[in-house]
Formats: sequence, structure tokens, C-alpha cells
Amino acid sequence: MAEVRELAIVVAHGFTGALERPAVRRAARVLGGSAGVVTFSFRGHGRSGGLSTVGDLEVLDLDAAVSWARRLGYRRVATVGFSMGGSVVLRHAAGQTVHAAVCSAAGPHDVRGAGARGVGVREDGVRGDVRRNARVDGRGVVRPARDGRTTAHSPARVDAVVSVSSPARWYYRGTAPMRRVHWAITRPAGRLVSRLGLKTRIRAADWDPVPLSPVEAVPLIDPDIPLLIVHGDRDGYFPLDHPLSLADAAGRDRAELWIEPGFGHAENAADDALLRRIGDWLTGRVPAR
Repeated sequence: MAEVRELAIVVAHGFTGALERPAVRRAARVLGGSAGVVTFSFRGHGRSGGLSTVGDLEVLDLDAAVSWARRLGYRRVATVGFSMGGSVVLRHAAGQTVHAAVCSAAGPHDVRGAGARGVGVREDGVRGDVRRNARVDGRGVVRPARDGRTTAHSPARVDAVVSVSSPARWYYRGTAPMRRVHWAITRPAGRLVSRLGLKTRIRAADWDPVPLSPVEAVPLIDPDIPLLIVHGDRDGYFPLDHPLSLADAAGRDRAELWIEPGFGHAENAADDALLRRIGDWLTGRVPAR
């Protein structure tokens, strides 16, 4: 039987990141001063299998890591996501509420195997694989089965969410770095450069359907789940209208917003002091049972 532990923090890296990258390892080390930490690589990143869908089906990978933390015996699990990972943690938390509403309205449901896999999960230096079977659409939790029945996936429960440097909406091209990201995603030459130079393998197909955007997802997060939105005033990818839009959509009375002076973008720019503050915020908002 798993040892009972208190709080685990699941770290969701940004696009082109991986659990082996120095910035992710440093974030895990600093956050590890506050709680247990689980890191993993999203599909198509680093040594994980599959192809990146740039934030769409990555909710399944995060869900596998959260489930793994529960299996390790942690009573409480929080997610901390950076950039693409920041959008994923918001959509994952929103999926819990959507799933509950659908099941309440539709009655019993079944989970069908589609072989979604969370890979490269690491906790306290131990590497492992987690497999989950689920049929989900790009919006998070429900799609019709081939025989016409509704298929639903119940996301693993989280107790707090921190989203760092997340976009608020999809297809943003308003900055030079994001125009380069879109080139890497949408062009064959860009995907080749990403695969060879950044160790990130990207699916060529467009989203179908388009996933629920972060700004559409945050109002669906259970108000009882503490939510922190962190963004830098020197973020070169997403300007300040993105975190402000997220905070407004969530409701300023329930989401805490930190606009950090001098902070750039995601885990590469987050210094130890900011990471420690995030860890302290989580331990203060997710008390031991």
C-alpha cells in the first residue's frame, strides 16, 4: 500500500521543454523545498514518445502525471504549468468541472481505451511510465463513441493550480517570438528544425476540433480550487493583456494575479525567488489534512 504523503506539485513544462532540461530540473529542485515534485515530458518532447499537439491532447499527459502522484500516496496534488504547460493546467482543471456537469446530466458513462500515454514521469529522481486509457476530444473530456454512446474521461482531481506565462487565446502572432513558434509548428521546415534542433516532434495535422482556449477554460474551474496566474512584465511572447484576460475571466475575487516586474517568459526566466514564492503560496493555500 502506498505511503500516505501530503502535497505533491506536478510541473508541466513549456513548449520545447522536457524533464531533462536544466530549467525544468531547477524548477523541480526549488519547488521540492515546499513539497514532493513530479516532473514529466509531454508527448513529442525529449525522450517521450508520440507527437506534440502543442497543448491539445497534452491534457492527457498531465492527467497521467497527476494520477501517478495520487498513486504514490499524496493526499493533495497541485499543478504548476509554464507557457504551453500553463494553458494545459488550466484546461485540465476546467475539465474536472465539465466532466462532473456532463455526468450529472447524462448519467452513467464508460471510458474507452484509446491508449493515451503519460511518459517520462519522475518523482524524487525515479523515472517511470504511466498508462491511462481514455477517449477525449480537444475540449477535454467528452466525445461520442462510434456506437453513438457518450464516452467520458474523468480527469484526476487537483487541489490547486498555478499557471505561469500562459497564453489566454490561441493563434496569437502579435510578437516576433510567437511568429517564430507558429513557423515551427505549421511549416515542414519549421517542424524539421524543431525535431532536430529542439528535440520536439510536432504533429502536422491541425487541431480538430479546436480545444477550449485558456480564457474560455478558467471560468469553468471549480471556485474551491485555489488559482494563481503569474506573468512577467517583460514577457516577449505574450503581452500583459493575456494574464489580465485570464484573471478577468476567472473573476478577480477568486483568482490571484501576480504581474512580476522584470520577469520574462516561463521556466527559463523564472528565478529561484519566484519559484520559492510559488511553492510558499501553494503550501499556504493547500493545507495538510
